Amino acid sequence: MTEPRHSEPTAWHALGEDASLDRLESTRDGLGGEEARRRLAEHGPNQLQQAEARPWWKRLLEQFNNILMLVLIVAALASLGLGHTLDAGAIFGVVLIIALIGFFQEGKAEQALESIRQMLSPQAQVLRDGRRETIPAEELVPGDVVLVESGDRVPADLRLLEARRFRTEEASLTGESTPVDKATDAVAQDADLGDRSSMAYASTIVVQGNARGLVVETGANTQIGLISEMLRGVEQLKTPLLSQIDRAGQVLAFFILAAAVLTGAFGALVHGQPLVEMFMAAVGLAVAAIPEGLPAIVTIGLALGVQAMARRNAIIRRLPAVETLGSISTIFSDKTGTLTRNEMTAQAIWLPQGEVHIEGIGFAPEGSFHRVSDGEAETEALDLEDDHALRHFLKVGVLCNDAELAEEEGRWRIHGDPTEGALVVAAAKAGLSTEKLRGDHDRHDAIPFESERKYMATLHKVDGEPLLLVKGAPDRLLEMCHRVRTEEGDQALDVETWEARIHDLSSRGLRVLALAERSIKDVHELTDEHAEEELVLLGLVGLLDPPRDEAIAAVKDCLAAGIRPVMITGDHAVTALAIARQLGFAHTDRALAGHEIEAMSDAELEAIILEVDVFARAAPEHKLRLVQAMQARGGICAMTGDGVNDGPALKRADVGVAMGIQGTEAAKEAAEMVLADDNFATIVGAIREGRKVYDNIRKTITFLLPTNGGQGLAIMLAVLAGSTLPVTPLQALWVNMVVAVTLGLALAFEEAEPDIMTRQPRDPDASLLDLFLLWRVVFVSMLLLVGVFGMFSWLQAQGGSIELARTGAVNMLVMGSAAYLINSRFLLRSTLSSSGLFGSRPVWGSIGIIVMLQLGWTYLPVMQVIFGSEGLDLGHWAMILVGSLAIYLIVEVEKCVLRARGVRGQPAASPGGHDRTGVESS
Repeated sequence: MTEPRHSEPTAWHALGEDASLDRLESTRDGLGGEEARRRLAEHGPNQLQQAEARPWWKRLLEQFNNILMLVLIVAALASLGLGHTLDAGAIFGVVLIIALIGFFQEGKAEQALESIRQMLSPQAQVLRDGRRETIPAEELVPGDVVLVESGDRVPADLRLLEARRFRTEEASLTGESTPVDKATDAVAQDADLGDRSSMAYASTIVVQGNARGLVVETGANTQIGLISEMLRGVEQLKTPLLSQIDRAGQVLAFFILAAAVLTGAFGALVHGQPLVEMFMAAVGLAVAAIPEGLPAIVTIGLALGVQAMARRNAIIRRLPAVETLGSISTIFSDKTGTLTRNEMTAQAIWLPQGEVHIEGIGFAPEGSFHRVSDGEAETEALDLEDDHALRHFLKVGVLCNDAELAEEEGRWRIHGDPTEGALVVAAAKAGLSTEKLRGDHDRHDAIPFESERKYMATLHKVDGEPLLLVKGAPDRLLEMCHRVRTEEGDQALDVETWEARIHDLSSRGLRVLALAERSIKDVHELTDEHAEEELVLLGLVGLLDPPRDEAIAAVKDCLAAGIRPVMITGDHAVTALAIARQLGFAHTDRALAGHEIEAMSDAELEAIILEVDVFARAAPEHKLRLVQAMQARGGICAMTGDGVNDGPALKRADVGVAMGIQGTEAAKEAAEMVLADDNFATIVGAIREGRKVYDNIRKTITFLLPTNGGQGLAIMLAVLAGSTLPVTPLQALWVNMVVAVTLGLALAFEEAEPDIMTRQPRDPDASLLDLFLLWRVVFVSMLLLVGVFGMFSWLQAQGGSIELARTGAVNMLVMGSAAYLINSRFLLRSTLSSSGLFGSRPVWGSIGIIVMLQLGWTYLPVMQVIFGSEGLDLGHWAMILVGSLAIYLIVEVEKCVLRARGVRGQPAASPGGHDRTGVESS
């Protein structure tokens, strides 16, 4: 990486543009590829020293910072103080093993999350060999020429070469919260950092305009080096769910300790048992009832969910989003590129002389132009040499445009905005070279496109005459134009006629742009006033951006899952409704326009928010109001965004979703999730994964707690009855360890249940342990209690030793838990089928491992010495198998009864869910 320079730094802000280029031996067209590679080797990557990761020893110690683990450590110390050295050593050993498992699993999770953070590394638009390329920002070198625009994070320190209404937010650098205007003129050498208007500094955000800048410093030599810190990726492994489990653990520990103390006191006072024995019984009760492996298993479940989402192009930046995704009831989605393919193709041009159809789909410059008569394209192709108006229209579309068309590795690609790219491709089909046109007609100034003004304007000299060219939303340009260019000359604009043409193109699902121009003299710097008066309309162009096939399927999945997809677009309402119908949206009878949203009060918007699925001509500020209105109705919202102005809505949404391809760095930083493929279907896939993760965590908790409850109750009952303990504290700790490490982990790897996307969204305020789960925990705890005491009593009645009886009781507890693991694959659905019984490799793999561990525990001499176990014969194992099968079948009968009574195994539904009928419970 770039080493900090110790010599006197160059005052780049005081050098002129040409002097800066000369100093770095560069040109306005950037460096050559070979020279850039040489400089990268010389200067190193454009990144800073990464913050040190949490040291391994600290991660290990944090495994013990858990009330459940601390109780065990205290119990071990107390045992040691009473002279029970073997018990104390074994408790310490098991606690260490559980801590090591959590240590290694958490290490894996942190590595996985760090690799996901790397997926979010920023990109830069750079000129190499005179061509625009997108490269990782860390590959920038001094001398590169970089293009930045509204919403971008400046990737290195830049000496500005061109700046068009360019403003940056430099709060991270200077503390100044007001955006700073930038220009290309050199400033005084002693100018303060905040006054160096000719510079754009690394890590600052572009809030308006666009610019071209020369990279003068990279990595450690920049004024501020936050490029490696700007996307810290996923936060610490602490989410609301984990915090809820921590709090539950503290409450659980309190009650377990109270029960242990009271039970021990009862045995000593009522039955006259020795205090030392009763203390060890209390220790055994505490050890048996504490689910010490639970926090680690939940953390692993969340980390697995994050990795699975990343494999499906949904990059989670903040872990709580994994939980929230399962509660989403409304997805507010941009249309272009998310619901549609973002492969814009110009299909129709409407000039005053009539409509022209353009053949060809995609970015390849192949296709001909045909006049349209009576709604049908003529077979004979137009001769573009004879159609001056069409050629001029296409030429204006290329000049008032920043996109470029390039053939790379046999494929045609667009560098820049796909909407602008469609105009470049259309011109190329007419034989017009973008490079030659722009070379012959230099751009003297420009007004960049901003969502607030809805147009872009550029100043050129065309055929020796200064011309202002404007491209933008058709309804906006109709407001700005009063005349139209015809073969007979400029004539008055018939607004109704052109509105009808806009409607016709929009009703076909085409995105419509308008082009206009005006002669302009003695103007060298454009203002909005220049562009918004005396414009002459040239015509309209309709762009096809078909819906994604996978988005159509995803919308169907959403509606089945009680999730309402809502389209927000800057397009015309008719276009938006046409696309919404193709996608299968529920409410497509009307669209609400941006100006209608503005005219509504908050109460009026809340009243209508559930009835409209399409919002057209919407601006970023409207997104924020829509989210607030939906949340006021109890909805849990995901909101997509890609621009700098989408930040407030992304932050306000329950899950902000930024576009990874088209999205700005500002949008990515405001979001909880980034889509690597900008695809609506990826959001739905992430919701499915979020539901699965939460489902599996609930199953894991429902599985683990009865194991602890069963053995804890067995010890408590034995003490209260004044009889021999069926399970010793050491044996209880062994059961906890092997069940948590093997069986407990299996459910985290479970696939989603088939009906997971036919359930209503989960209420985020619903308790993790609801009445249904509490009933299941108590019910299965009692079954395991009966199994343990039954096996213990039967072996004693057979004349077996106390060690043999306890060995049988422990194996009954473990094998009963293994049988219940199969039940736990589905909380309410039956597992009495081939897929239910044998459909999970992790489940049977963990059962196989625990069987081997129990055989070793039962028969190995060293284990018999430590844990007081004794070998069982085949008859004993047969009884254990019968008991385990009985537990499995009784739980299946309980499920059947609950299903018949209409009990739902899922948490309460979100109040903002999409209304539908026929939801199956699982």
